[in-house]
Amino acid sequence: MIQSFVFNDGKLAACNLDSDALRLVRADKGLLIWVNLFAPTAEETKAILEDVFSFHPLAIEDCLSISRYPKIEDYEDYLFLVMHAVAFSKEEQFRTTELDFFIGKSFLVTHHSEPLSMVTNTIERLQKNPATISRGMDRLAHFLLDTMVDAYQPVLNDLTKEISTLEDSVFLSQRAEPTVIRDFRERKKELSDLQQIVRPQRDVVNRLARGEFKLIRPMLLPYFRDLLNNINRIESTASTLSEQLYLTLDVFLNKASYETNEVIKVLTLMTAIITPTVVIGTWYEQVFKNMPGYDLHDVLWVALAATFVLTVGLVVWLKRKHWL
Repeated sequence: MIQSFVFNDGKLAACNLDSDALRLVRADKGLLIWVNLFAPTAEETKAILEDVFSFHPLAIEDCLSISRYPKIEDYEDYLFLVMHAVAFSKEEQFRTTELDFFIGKSFLVTHHSEPLSMVTNTIERLQKNPATISRGMDRLAHFLLDTMVDAYQPVLNDLTKEISTLEDSVFLSQRAEPTVIRDFRERKKELSDLQQIVRPQRDVVNRLARGEFKLIRPMLLPYFRDLLNNINRIESTASTLSEQLYLTLDVFLNKASYETNEVIKVLTLMTAIITPTVVIGTWYEQVFKNMPGYDLHDVLWVALAATFVLTVGLVVWLKRKHWL
């Protein structure tokens, strides 16, 4: 699907033009254009990226292929950005959606294969009050990026709740639940994926905030620096959650080790307590069974008394050592 918006002097002049009309508008230097490609067909992609805007083949290839990591490329007349929007739910867990930007002086082209609330909200805002974000394509790109970064906060909140639930299962339960390891691996993977996405995006935004690219006007650099601060905060929070997760795992492993030691202790004490019975019983049968002049029944009471005395003595000794 192709969504297009044409702005003239901060006002929305036209919407959803066909490729031929967009080509004419593209030639008018006084107009600004935003084209959003949402799950486009091959024909729509070719018509916009190749025919209307004539982007570099390598940029088009990167746009159409799935890129795991964010990136930014300067093609002199425009910037090509690969960024990732994020979502999190109990059903689908952590997931990201690639959002590609072609940022020019008078145009912005975005491309994504899945619906994104940040794009939908931006379109609704443009239709109601376009003047606030349509006076420059770098301003519109910043608004989209800022909305994308803001969407990370609910994800962090959900991950925080998940980790808090995991902590409660470790600290409040009387025994170490075996499902904790599985939950730990899931949370660890989600945090690792989040950090792998956020760190390269921080580097991309840092380059924009430094004024490295001439297409970003100096007046917008403070906005991109603020965006960089938000990404740094997200990365810091993710690192804190990761440390908190590993601390919880350490507590769980210590708890499981303690429970295992308690079981081993009980089994060892039981073995020690029944040792006199086993030893004397075996000795009693083997020694007196074939000894001339002795009947097993004649020394039975002696064996029982010795067993009783040794067992009681062993129990008393274990209690004095506070091992029982």
